[in-house]
Amino acid sequence: MSVADRPAPHDMPDFSDRTDFEDADRGLVAPPSEAVVTGEDGQVVWDFRATAFLDGDCPESADPSLWRQSQLCARAGLYEVTDGVYQVRGFDLSNMTLIEGERGVVVVDPLVSAECARDALALYRAHRGDRPVTAVVFTHSHIDHFGGTLGVAEAGAGVPIIAPEGLMESAVAENVYAGTAMLRRGVYHTGADLPAGPRGLIGVGLGFTASRGLPSLLPPTLEITRTGQEERLDGVLFRFQLTPNTEAPSEMNFHLPELRALCMAENATHNLHNILTLRGAVVRDARVWSRYLTEAIQLFGDGSDVLFASHHWPTWGTDRLKRFLSEQRDLYAYLHDQTLRLVNQGHTGGEIAEILELPPALAQSWHARGYYGSVSHNVKAVYQRYMGWYDGHPASLWEHPPTASARRYVDCMGGLDAVLAKARSYADQGDLRFAAQLLKHATFAEPDSAEAKELLAQVFERLGYGAECGTWRNNYLTAAQELREGVKQVPISAGSMASALSVDQVFDSLAIRVNGPKAWEHAVSTHWHFTDLGERHQVVLRNGVLVHYAAGRPDEDTDLTLTLTKAQLAGMLAGQAGLDGIEHQGDPATLRTLLSVLDEPDPSFPIVTP
Repeated sequence: MSVADRPAPHDMPDFSDRTDFEDADRGLVAPPSEAVVTGEDGQVVWDFRATAFLDGDCPESADPSLWRQSQLCARAGLYEVTDGVYQVRGFDLSNMTLIEGERGVVVVDPLVSAECARDALALYRAHRGDRPVTAVVFTHSHIDHFGGTLGVAEAGAGVPIIAPEGLMESAVAENVYAGTAMLRRGVYHTGADLPAGPRGLIGVGLGFTASRGLPSLLPPTLEITRTGQEERLDGVLFRFQLTPNTEAPSEMNFHLPELRALCMAENATHNLHNILTLRGAVVRDARVWSRYLTEAIQLFGDGSDVLFASHHWPTWGTDRLKRFLSEQRDLYAYLHDQTLRLVNQGHTGGEIAEILELPPALAQSWHARGYYGSVSHNVKAVYQRYMGWYDGHPASLWEHPPTASARRYVDCMGGLDAVLAKARSYADQGDLRFAAQLLKHATFAEPDSAEAKELLAQVFERLGYGAECGTWRNNYLTAAQELREGVKQVPISAGSMASALSVDQVFDSLAIRVNGPKAWEHAVSTHWHFTDLGERHQVVLRNGVLVHYAAGRPDEDTDLTLTLTKAQLAGMLAGQAGLDGIEHQGDPATLRTLLSVLDEPDPSFPIVTP
């Protein structure tokens, strides 16, 4: 990206301000004891050495502001937040917080993978004693805040698990229903396949990247259902604030009044967050988000000496943390209100993204910079929430899909060589955005053209090197990598997620795998009796739709009745045993018909080629 495309110096905060570095280093108890985290198979799940290059000066291949943020996120170790509250940072994308109680320690947000959570807990115990885990708290429904559960608590061990209401439903909707597509786009989002280094992965703004270990989920034993709800966990008083539909559909903050410490989950972190992530998600409500931040200030601001979150570093001092929360509140409120002001003047999302600028006081605050979200794509998300995908122009109603459009555009412009010549010209002039648009048409019209793919890869590299937003950089550089090397195969692994699904959720996940046209001519009805759960479900396939509902007894037209356990259902769906060992009445061919219409999701579908 040309220097002209980067923010002007007066729009940037003061690089000489080292407050964030002082806060990020404050309270260090110990660095990691090992260079890597490994799984049971010996594979490296997390490598602390991968961020060593960030000790150097910012190179030409990185935005200086993002480089600074990545340096801060690279800090790793056990940190004391305040008396009785510790955090392990830099062991994964997120932080794990440990709150000491009367008998042991309460673990908050146990990272992405069990291996990293296990080693984080071990580091804590090495310096604070071998305290048992007496409770686990999930602040919200994203995998980097519950995925490492089995690294700190065993299934069936009786450890209380506390979460906001709706967490299981939200976690399943995100990680199972659309999980394959989000996993694929998440490779672009996190830069998971990029080599760490100045020309590759330098971070996502929220942390370095996500670990590659085993994700897991144990269902909550206690739900938080209202703001103001109090619970004593291992003798420590927690006062909760529910914040649904903010950074996650199911989320909560909590206050430790006796310790004067406030946890803001992921609702207030040291960057502009996403109203809609580039990996895909339900659009978030920026208006509600800002209002919950106001509520947090009112409920907890004066009673807090330190604010910490599930990413980044704490903020100490009552006045400082209240100012931080106020500016974060203003950030999301401004994006929401100004987008709608411009919507009501007739502008589309894409147009508003070019017009809208943050107030100088926010633009010059480090914690409001767009390292993870961006003003540009957040504005488009607000537009999408209220106005949907349609921009109002009838030509947009029935456009050709990308490949068909690309062929027509290339034809209109005089063929592939003419398009490539124009793209080079625009790139040479510094208009990388339009060069990328032209080359997208070229690669979709002629996907076998090595020249078109290489030229687009070069443009994406330049865009990535100049991006302040870490997720933009990762998207651009991953796209460049795949144009040159092809798509790396991504195996589907739900880890221990599947065991946490209810039977309803299992059948929901099957329903979205039904190949509609393949199932049009089939009509079958099955009844499932789960003896270990005391549940009965009727599952009907008709008109290409799998419908399921609770049923006290089989419907009259039932073709097959099965009596089994939930574990046997899992084995059947994994193709392990069929009906072996399962009591059944009726036609076994019914089950074969049902399973025959299920598609397998594709975790390696192409993105930058057709």
